[in-house]
Amino acid sequence: MSCVSAIAFHVTTAVLMVLMFRTGVLLIGEDTIRRRPVPYAAVAVTAVAVGAVVLQLCWSGAMDALDGDPRQSGWWRVVTSVFMQNGGVSGAVWNIITLAVIAALAQWFWGSPLMLALFAAGILLPEHVDALFGETARSTDPRNFAGSSGATYFLAATLAAGLALTAPAAKERALAVCAPAAGLAMWLAQENGHGLVACYGFVLGGAVLLIGRRLPFRFVPGTAATAVPPSAATEG
Repeated sequence: MSCVSAIAFHVTTAVLMVLMFRTGVLLIGEDTIRRRPVPYAAVAVTAVAVGAVVLQLCWSGAMDALDGDPRQSGWWRVVTSVFMQNGGVSGAVWNIITLAVIAALAQWFWGSPLMLALFAAGILLPEHVDALFGETARSTDPRNFAGSSGATYFLAATLAAGLALTAPAAKERALAVCAPAAGLAMWLAQENGHGLVACYGFVLGGAVLLIGRRLPFRFVPGTAATAVPPSAATEG
């Protein structure tokens, strides 16, 4: 990759994250952020990522033991590789900050259990979806054997899907749809895996929200509350 191509790759990757961050802020309401409770699940996920970096600094063999190199055995690698960072100091800082912010926004919208489930989906699903479409080259994996960015972009895209399906204003819905559109363009133009996993996250986030709306109990934000028993409904 040439210097110009590398710069374009990093710039478009950052722009996509800023776009999805904006959709998350609009989704939960910018004026409500200061009043939101501490997102403890997001704090816990971020703490694991920070702890993994500390482990890398203290143990020279951490990357070899925990990254996602397909030439190495180990069932745990698909998970532990997400918390290893191989982009240098600036890459690690970017990945951890974006993970913390996106996980917090996702917890405030989806709730703790669903945020964690969607983050886990961002870890486990992309490689299987890639295989279904015959995309088995390592360029489809933004982690390049290590890094939390793939799962973070996947999770961020679920927020864009939430905004696309719940925003009352057409302008906000259009902004949300720009996320997977930009992601797909990045993949086609640069083979940038961050854009591809953003498309996956958008689709899954939208599916979860649409399915949740059809359930008789509250499963996701904005869906029906638990059904009231007939006897209670007739009282008073």
